[in-house]
Order: sequence, then C-alpha cells, then structure tokens
Amino acid sequence: MPELPEVETIRRDLSAAVEGRRIIAAATGHPSVFRFPSPEAVVAGIVGSTVVTVGRRGKYLVISLDSGDDLVVHLGMTGHLLVCETTATPALHTHLRATLDDGRELRFDDARRFGRIILGEQANLRAIGALPRLGVEPLSGDFTVEHVAGQLRRTTRTVKAALLDQSVIAGLGNIYVDEACHLAGVRPTRRCHRLRATERVALHQAIPAVLTKAIGNRGTSFDDYRDVWNAKGSNQETLQVYGRAGEPCLRCGVVLRRTVLGGRTTVFCSGCQR
Repeated sequence: MPELPEVETIRRDLSAAVEGRRIIAAATGHPSVFRFPSPEAVVAGIVGSTVVTVGRRGKYLVISLDSGDDLVVHLGMTGHLLVCETTATPALHTHLRATLDDGRELRFDDARRFGRIILGEQANLRAIGALPRLGVEPLSGDFTVEHVAGQLRRTTRTVKAALLDQSVIAGLGNIYVDEACHLAGVRPTRRCHRLRATERVALHQAIPAVLTKAIGNRGTSFDDYRDVWNAKGSNQETLQVYGRAGEPCLRCGVVLRRTVLGGRTTVFCSGCQR
C-alpha cells in the first residue's frame, strides 16, 4: 500500500498538473470505490469546479475545489491517480475520469477496489465517519520529540504496532516503520513503555529522515505503486531492511531476521537493533 512518501510524490506532481484547472466533465466506473456520496453525486459535485490546491493528510490526497468541497482519494493497495491525454485508452479498472479544461484527464484506477473516493467538507466527512481522525504529520512542525515520547510512554504495545497506528502518526506504513526502526537502532518488537529516552529521541529523528529520503527518490515501487505519469519510484534500491530478510545487514553484516507483528511482516537486524 502506498505510504506517505508515495502519496506526497503524487501530491507534488498533481499540484503542478491540475491546480487552476477546471473540471468540465466526469465519468465513473465501479460504485464500490465511492464511499461518500454516490458516484452520481460525486460527478455532480465536481463538474464545473476548479481545483484550488492539492494537499495531503497522512495517506490521503485532498484535492480542494473552489466549491468548498474536497475530493479525497485513498489509493488503497492497487490504486493509481494518473494525468493523461483524453485519447489514451482507459485501464480496465478505471473508476473515475475527470476531464480538465486543458484537454487532459485525471483518472483513478484500482484493480482490487480497496481504494476510496470521498467528496465533501472535511469537517463533515470526519463527523459522519467517512474520513478518519488522523494523528500528527511526521514532516510537520507538530512532530516534536515531546509528542513522540508522550505517545510512546503511554502504551504497552510494540513499537511497530504504535507507529502503524494512523491516529498516532499519520502516513507511516510497513516499509517506513521497519526502515525507521533500523535507522534508530530500535527493535520493532520492543514494548513502547520500556524504551529509553534516547531511543525515543532516535525514533523521532529517524522517522522524518527515512520519509524525506524516500520522497527524494520518488517513493518505493515493488508491485503496484506508480506516480502521476505512470513511472516507478527508486527508493526500493536504497532500503536497508524491508524486503531483505535472510540477507546481510548493510551496516553490520548480521543476517536480517523476519517475524510477524500484528499480522504484518517485519524485518530487523539483531545486531544493530538490540
């Protein structure tokens, strides 16, 4: 599933491509990806509107319209947001086509249909449960060591489980939690309330570091992730632990170990992460 760096890469590309553009027509595909409101209501709500800004909240893309509504998109596991010419053949699983006034289309396709499209004012969407309440943004000024320490001190969960909780920190997923824990030298199986103060500080520093590096590499592409122009990212070439179980640690040479935490595959180094 695309995580914060992948979604931020798409956000930056979309910002340059669609801000200031008017949506002059729209068509929908399978209705299950339209979580709120209905596909017909989404079409009626976006046609005639102009894109003001493209933002991001955690793993959600937020396309703000001059109508006051936000078109919110979650990519799920296999979703893609693409900007292409109207003459380009749509993918088999294209569920939204929004024609722009410059002759191009913004398209959302999703083969497994775990993604979602939501339209409305964010406050109302949160009130009705269509949009979850998310934690602090790890690349914002609100992501302080005090906030991180406070969140970790008050739970007995494993570090991996706590960092994956979107209500604690928005945007982290399996890839970047494993990478941040390795960079910080903290084993993801550790219980949060047992972390030393220095370890909490190390995690606070490591999380934005691995996210910033991944954004610079335009995200991690293993299977499905592509950017707005249907190109892969390159961050998979620099990963230290994720997807490398059984291989030597690039830092100390110890063979990386694999375990499962909360149903999620987790890779760590027993040498670097004691």
